[in-house]
Amino acid sequence: MSLKPQLEAIIYAAETPISLEQIIPLVKDSVLAEAPEIDAVEIRSRVRAAIEELIADYSASAHGIEVRQVAGGYRMSTKPEQHDVVRAFVKSLKPPFRLSLPALETLAVIAYKQPATVPEISEIRGVDSGGVIATLLDRKLITTAGRKAVIGRPILYKTSKEFLLRFGLKDIHELPSMEEFEKLLAESFQSDVLAGEAAPAETSSDPQSSIHLIDNSEQVEEETGDAESSDEKASDSTEASESTEHAEAPASAERE
Repeated sequence: MSLKPQLEAIIYAAETPISLEQIIPLVKDSVLAEAPEIDAVEIRSRVRAAIEELIADYSASAHGIEVRQVAGGYRMSTKPEQHDVVRAFVKSLKPPFRLSLPALETLAVIAYKQPATVPEISEIRGVDSGGVIATLLDRKLITTAGRKAVIGRPILYKTSKEFLLRFGLKDIHELPSMEEFEKLLAESFQSDVLAGEAAPAETSSDPQSSIHLIDNSEQVEEETGDAESSDEKASDSTEASESTEHAEAPASAERE
C-alpha cells in the first residue's frame, strides 16, 4: 500500500496536530513491507519525505484545504482564501446538542420498535416517557406515524430524517445490533459516572459522618447553653452580692 494515502488519512482523521513521532509507528509496517532492509533512520526519512510531497500536493490551487505544520505536528485546514465561504457555512450549521440518558433510551426504543406508542415506550422503559417524547419532537429526531388501530387510537412515533442525518445513517437498517447499542450505552453512562465522581465533594456523603456531625453540633449547643446558664447564674450571684453590700452600708453608718 502506498505510504502517502495512509499519511493523508491519518492527518485528516487526527483531531489535533499529529507529530512525526506519532505517525511513524502507525505506518512502520507498511514501509518495512516495501523495503524490509531499511533501518529506523531511513524509515523516518521516507515518512518525512512523503509528508512533504503531501504538503506540496495540497498547496496546488485546485485544493481548498492544505496540510500545515502546527504546534510541532501536522494537520489539515482550510486555505485562507476560502475562509469567507467556510465562515458562512459554519454559521449555517445547527448547534451541537447532547441527549440525556432518558432521552437516549426513549429514542433507542422508538428506533428499534418503530412505530411505537407512548404507553408501549413507557412499558419498556418502566417510567413515563411523555415528557421525553416532547423533547425528541422539539429536536425533530422523531415524528408521528399515524394512530394505532386500538381503543383510544394512541399516536404512533417513528424516527425522522433528522435522526438519520444526526447519526450518519443511510436508513434504519444500518442501526447497530441491540448488543452493540447496549455496549455503547453502557460506555456512555460509565463516562458520565466517572465525570461525576471526579468532581470534588464539598460535604461528606457518609451517613455515619453526618450523624457524627449532628451529634457534635448538638453537643456544642448543649455546652454553649450550659455555659450561658453558668454565666447567668454568676451574674445573678454578683448582682445579689452587690445589692447586699449596698443594703448593709447604711446600717453600718448608723451604728457608727
